[in-house]
Amino acid sequence: MSGLRVVHAHGDRITITETSTGVELLSYVYAPEAAWESPKPYIHPLRTLAGDVVTDYRPNDHRWHKGLQLTASHLSGANLWGGNSYVHGEGYLELPQRVGSMAHVAFDEVAAHDDRAVIAERLTWHPYGGELWAGEERRVEIHDVDTESGSWALTWTSVVTNRRDEPLRFGSPTTAGREMAGYTGLFWRGPRAFRDGRIIGPDGEGPGLMGEQSSWLAFSGEHDGADGHATLVFAHAPENDHLGEHGTHPAHWFVRNEPFAAVAPSWAFYDELELAPGDTLTRRYRIVVADGSWERQEIDKYLQTHP
Repeated sequence: MSGLRVVHAHGDRITITETSTGVELLSYVYAPEAAWESPKPYIHPLRTLAGDVVTDYRPNDHRWHKGLQLTASHLSGANLWGGNSYVHGEGYLELPQRVGSMAHVAFDEVAAHDDRAVIAERLTWHPYGGELWAGEERRVEIHDVDTESGSWALTWTSVVTNRRDEPLRFGSPTTAGREMAGYTGLFWRGPRAFRDGRIIGPDGEGPGLMGEQSSWLAFSGEHDGADGHATLVFAHAPENDHLGEHGTHPAHWFVRNEPFAAVAPSWAFYDELELAPGDTLTRRYRIVVADGSWERQEIDKYLQTHP
């Protein structure tokens, strides 16, 4: 029988293990990291049920890319992404005074209940100077572990409240003037082996889905060191209103398969998202981690049968 076990190394990380296989599905890391890399909690390694790693950590091209993490590449002039900051007309510049952080405050829940595990955390967001700009309530849930299909799911919910006395402006390099580089928000960096992997959407596939809108996007890659593929499906919760039809700021996909694998359901790809003082931004995403190369029909069926 499938089950989940939680081990908390206090001050460092939380590890979730699938008990029937002994595979560590993920580590949620909140240990201190270098200020230049915009320290923030992240998930790495992230593994399939077969034990294959499907994230990268501190690659030499972007040391601040760390598995699966929530980011804010442009936030009212601050960089809560890490590394160089994009300045229109000048490119990427080393501006350490712009690099901020998302700081762990406390865990409200760390638990496993049979086939479901929960990590509930409170965080604060800060610019370089350390002022309080935002508070976040985060909930990461691991569920729907299915050893027969070789898949499991992670739900990431973030509730971010503006604690300033002026608006917070969420942007991206594209809102700052760089075309088709709208990365911000929840961001996944895939392993090096996933370069040139397959990008699949509900109505199309390939790198041309950059900047497009859809309820889900999938990325399939082939492993190094082990035979076979893995597929990750990134899906919006209905309440995200990703098309903006009910007044929510619309979301667009940031996705690349070269020079590296990356996916982000960007919350500010083309236009800035403004959050008034005291207002709250809530986003919920599901990430399905599956062994094998899933086709569109398999993805559609999974999402329909796992609402």
